[in-house]
Amino acid sequence: MTQVREAAVAGLFYPADAGELSETVRSLLSSGQPAGSAPRALIVPHAGYVYSGAVAATAYATLIPFADCYRRVVLLGPSHRVPLSGLASSSADAFRTPLGDVPLDQALIASLDFPCVTISAEAHRLEHSLEVQLPFLQTVLNEFTLVPLVVGDTTPENVAAVIDALWNEARTLFVVSSDLSHYLPYANARRRDKATCSAIEQLDSGRISHADACGATAVAGLLIVAAHHNLAVRTLDLRNSGDTAGSKGQVVGYGSWVFEEDKSCELAA
Repeated sequence: MTQVREAAVAGLFYPADAGELSETVRSLLSSGQPAGSAPRALIVPHAGYVYSGAVAATAYATLIPFADCYRRVVLLGPSHRVPLSGLASSSADAFRTPLGDVPLDQALIASLDFPCVTISAEAHRLEHSLEVQLPFLQTVLNEFTLVPLVVGDTTPENVAAVIDALWNEARTLFVVSSDLSHYLPYANARRRDKATCSAIEQLDSGRISHADACGATAVAGLLIVAAHHNLAVRTLDLRNSGDTAGSKGQVVGYGSWVFEEDKSCELAA
């Protein structure tokens, strides 16, 4: 019997109606710019689309000319709902959104022979940090499989080891889901988020804490791998909820970054 992880935040973080969702995502993507070469990795936010959808779209738009370069997405995001030690993948056959089902790469998931990697349906059941990325990926890519990883209490080095183990898998995109600072006054948030942006641009994994980004562990893990593989990183957008759809009294920060290497579509070999 097919196991499907049902959408948990459709109608809350993004439209539940397939037509409305498709129109919303395409509208958000319309102002983005493509990358010069096929991106290897992205960092994107995970709030409701009214708050961070436009910021996330700047990253996903870079993929549009390279849709045929990818057949797999490794998607990492922080655990918000359950206490979690290490990283958790899923035994589901597919993750569902209003736009359809995304099949999981269970063979590759099974190959992740790390003590820090477990299988947990509960870690994924209500988690939004991964789910909100899927409609964007379903819109900008052609057919692809998914390796979903919720990141809990672990080290950036453990995350880096898992990413690095998958790095040479053909046609694979890595996406890290993270918001930035939380509930600071607007000016304070801008200062903190600019410092986080600088650390990401410099691939400095040691300068990012959970006060800077809820997905700090996964972000830092990606930065370790990016530095090892000499990737170039570009900031695409840096805003907060005070700029998009909220008050400036207490805001949440959002940013998007693209990581590129010199080989263009050779990653799709």
